[in-house]
Amino acid sequence: MAAIIECPSPNFDERSLPVSIIVLHYTGMQDGASALRRLTDAEAKVSSHYLIAEDGQVVRLVEEGKRAWHAGRSYWRGVTDVNSASIGIELVNPGHEFGYRPFPDEQMAALVTLMMGIVPRYGITRGNIVGHSDIAPARKEDPGELFDWERLARLRLALPKPEKYLTDPHWTDAGFLLALERFGYDIVDQEAAVRAFQRRFRPDNLDGVIDGQCRAILLSLLTGGDKGAALRAGDTY
Repeated sequence: MAAIIECPSPNFDERSLPVSIIVLHYTGMQDGASALRRLTDAEAKVSSHYLIAEDGQVVRLVEEGKRAWHAGRSYWRGVTDVNSASIGIELVNPGHEFGYRPFPDEQMAALVTLMMGIVPRYGITRGNIVGHSDIAPARKEDPGELFDWERLARLRLALPKPEKYLTDPHWTDAGFLLALERFGYDIVDQEAAVRAFQRRFRPDNLDGVIDGQCRAILLSLLTGGDKGAALRAGDTY
């Protein structure tokens, strides 16, 4: 990874919580220059700690000790002020509105290097490395179904998608939603929460329908029942 470029954003304030979460975003704008202008525009009132270009260049916008404004109205595992508890990383990508495409290898490699410094610095568990869609399922869909979560998972920088599933527990829909809430999601908008879970762990089918595969995947994640996704003590889901 090349040296980090400093481009301070005025859009930050003080944290009220310790860092325990990493939130990954895509910029969802036509190009990186437009995204950088917006993230450093005082009138826009949005920012992140880091911005990673498609060629792998990393730009630091807000110091990690400060509260960047990237999460908006969001929730994860009981935390409602996700901005205070998180490091926000934006990845340049046009997003679903402007021609969504896979994230280049150079960009992903820079993300890995950056995260390898952040994760041990704050003791962030794999289950607290999430996408914007995970913390705001009714509003957001980034970084989206093309994001290479498995690359991060192989390096223990995210939870892996279970390789094999436990038997379908045949939960009712209400039972599945309670389990999904236990896992971390806001389930106020139930279909949006299910679709966000699918986008993260079953990206080939985002129908928002609770089915046997969804139930089995969630059970495997909650219990570590699949050896391919087994959760070690101290590295909880």
